[in-house]
Amino acid sequence: MIYVVATAIGNRGDLSERARTVLAEASVILCEDTRRTGMLLQEIGIKKRLISYHDHNEAGRVDKVIELLKEGEVVALVTDAGTPCISDPGYRIVRACHDAGIKVSTVPGPSAVIGALSISGLPTDRFTFEGFLPPKGAKRTKRILSILESNCTSVIYESTHKIEKLFQELAEHAPDREIVIVRELTKTYEEILRGNSKDLYATIKERAGLKGEMVVLVSRSEEKKINKKDKSKFRKDYESENSDEE
Repeated sequence: MIYVVATAIGNRGDLSERARTVLAEASVILCEDTRRTGMLLQEIGIKKRLISYHDHNEAGRVDKVIELLKEGEVVALVTDAGTPCISDPGYRIVRACHDAGIKVSTVPGPSAVIGALSISGLPTDRFTFEGFLPPKGAKRTKRILSILESNCTSVIYESTHKIEKLFQELAEHAPDREIVIVRELTKTYEEILRGNSKDLYATIKERAGLKGEMVVLVSRSEEKKINKKDKSKFRKDYESENSDEE
């Protein structure tokens, strides 16, 4: 059996009692960084066999982990912070476990996506998680424009060295769009910055950038209301197109 275990984002007090129990009872712990996970386990008095499992070796680790699980080992999968598989390694091993008939269970807990959404003040009835954007080029521009056209709140992960560039792009395409930055979630210097993209871009430049781990939330595009006359026109156009095809 494999457990997907959420750990604390920053504040160690957010590690659940169930997570502690599962980590203590697991035979093997898969982790992004053995040093960071080793420090966490040391703090909570647990010593376990650790196997590194990250972006660069994930594909090559799957068969080994499946073999361990078939031998009856109980495996816990963790990431450096928060919930595994959410813009972090893990989905390949989870998929392989399902394919092999191995039981997969979750130990839910902290998630930067959900935590940031809950304190953003933006609508949460519909949202999309974009993860990290492409670093440059047409793919990046296309994703940003897609986000700005979305009728859902969009959640983005961004790094310290790209945050100013992101807001330069957002301010260029949608200067008045409401945006929220949640920085250093649950940590000592947790901060929420709210405003339109143009003003936030100015703030970031004044502060010579922002440090720490950041979640950027972009408010949804204003939905256009379609009146009855427009609906009738769309219906006629649709029928005309279908008639031409026939």
